Amino acid sequence: MSTVMQSRPTLPGDPLIIAGVEYRSRLLVGTGKYKDLEETRNATEASGAEIVTVAIRRSNIGQNPDEPNLLDVIPPDRYTLLPNTAGCYTAEDAVRTCRLARELLDGHDLVKLEVLGDETTLFPDITETLKATETLVRDGFKIMVYTNDDPIIARRLEDMGCVAVMPLAAPIGSGLGIRNPYNILTIVENARVPVLVDAGVGTASDAAVAMELGCDGVLMNTAIAGARDPVLMASAMKKAIEAGREAFLAGRIPRKRFASASSPLDGMFF
Repeated sequence: MSTVMQSRPTLPGDPLIIAGVEYRSRLLVGTGKYKDLEETRNATEASGAEIVTVAIRRSNIGQNPDEPNLLDVIPPDRYTLLPNTAGCYTAEDAVRTCRLARELLDGHDLVKLEVLGDETTLFPDITETLKATETLVRDGFKIMVYTNDDPIIARRLEDMGCVAVMPLAAPIGSGLGIRNPYNILTIVENARVPVLVDAGVGTASDAAVAMELGCDGVLMNTAIAGARDPVLMASAMKKAIEAGREAFLAGRIPRKRFASASSPLDGMFF
């Protein structure tokens, strides 16, 4: 059972391309923090996401046959599963988790790498992230990597072979939105692989801002699962991603200090 759709028809318009695979949706969603699997299913469907991230150390995808299986509501023939290393604090744990995911998912090699520094901030430990990246690339994994918003580190991870760079907007689960848009913009302007904001989005306007900066996509979980109505918020996020992307492609007007009349001043009748 392969969880990656290796062949897709050519998509019209503006597809997201990760590791050579095209996706219509630029919204990626997580599967944690929902009240039950049915809510997980409904919110994921409402989001329109095609890539769904799964915390291998916290989610049952078959390793516990007597417990509810996430794959019953997020079927691999409909979604591209993105196993992640949430809860890992060392490179060794992250590498071990990715290898377990590949075994459980019959050779699946697209993973989200995150190696955390501590339980308080959940910021990435960059030293351990770099170590894990080196090993996993050598092992043939296609890595979408969670990192900080340092443009130098983002470029280094890209040069090491990551297929996507995922800088945080703010601490995981904080809902603070994009705290350093200029660093994100610098990463976007210099990247040769997709840049997706990961962590810190709180509401639809945050997602739209990320897309207006030129990010290729946004990954979120808490912003949807923690909302009063997760299914409705998932729908809002879908629209925000689309609106932000269209605004980026359209090109916003320049900011000006003073007013500029929207109707012509010449040729007035009186």
